[in-house]
Amino acid sequence: MPKVDILYKAKQYPTDKPVVFGSKRLFEKLCKNHIAGKAREKLKKQWRELRQGTLISIGSKADKGNRMARFEDLNGQLHLRITTGNRDFIYAKVLREPSNSKDKWIAFMAMLLESWQTQNYFAYTVELKLRDGEVYGSVSFEIPTPEVKYTKENGVIAIDTNASPIHLAIAEVSKTGELLSYQTISLHHLLGLSQNSEDHQELILAHKIVDLAIQKNKAIAIDNLKKLKKGVCEDGKAELRKRFHQWNAKKFLQKLKRVAMLKGVEVVEINPAYTSFIGMLKYAPQLSIDKDVAGAYVIGRRSLGFKEDMPENYEKLLKDRVYLEFALKRYEEREKELRELVEKETNEYKRNALESELRSVENSRVCPEKV
Repeated sequence: MPKVDILYKAKQYPTDKPVVFGSKRLFEKLCKNHIAGKAREKLKKQWRELRQGTLISIGSKADKGNRMARFEDLNGQLHLRITTGNRDFIYAKVLREPSNSKDKWIAFMAMLLESWQTQNYFAYTVELKLRDGEVYGSVSFEIPTPEVKYTKENGVIAIDTNASPIHLAIAEVSKTGELLSYQTISLHHLLGLSQNSEDHQELILAHKIVDLAIQKNKAIAIDNLKKLKKGVCEDGKAELRKRFHQWNAKKFLQKLKRVAMLKGVEVVEINPAYTSFIGMLKYAPQLSIDKDVAGAYVIGRRSLGFKEDMPENYEKLLKDRVYLEFALKRYEEREKELRELVEKETNEYKRNALESELRSVENSRVCPEKV
């Protein structure tokens, strides 16, 4: 097993006090003769685990982060490679999910992926502890605080999340508000993955977007995370909302923010209200672009301080819950009707026309929660 750095551990404690390895409290209990049988064996097991069941491996940049206990990617799954002898290793699968947007694990994973890609490694210390037959680990590392170099003064890369089909719409917006370029990125490959694999793939995607912002010398614009509900969608249909719950847009945007911070890219968060409607009604027909890209474009313009006016009559309708529910119901009924017609239609040209209308109906639904 890797050698435990006794000096590293000892420095964490006062030097003028006696030390009992394995816990003084448990040692004193074991010294009492009245404890016997299974209770005594249980105490002995706990004492041995505390006394001998701890391993500390201090890393270094020269050793690719940590020579004795190194994190590695095996088939898209994070593992900890532990050295047990002369080039002999065991691999432990890492089961860890971020608990919230400020969880330092997000920063560690972002830095780890960056180090793999650039071969510019950073040191991290791994401590493993044996408890009740299970191995628990902790990692300590230093989080850099780079200067923000890429700001909205040069424009933004705006991101909008969408559920039908599930994808990201990305719009590059100049500092004067013009649409310079756009693209969409499918997210279907994330559905059905284990949580750890999904986290890994999301971090890869986050790095890709941040690298795009760096390449374009721009900031990143997204919906305000405090106003973005978990599973918020652009579509009113129940199964589409369920699909978005399978992929948590908010968690991905949190990873994106963390990666951007580590690379010195400014992230601008805006109020998402009406961005989809304005994009669909104004910029989609005006610029001949997809409604989702148009929504991302509105996010970008809003982050730069441009204001979009919503027609008064539209705004009244969008605030009317009864009207919204009625409109969504009509769309759902028409979609169901079109699907049945498509299945029955044998004429290729008529079938193509029905499928075109069906896609139009699917793309016209908007989720009331976001207004």
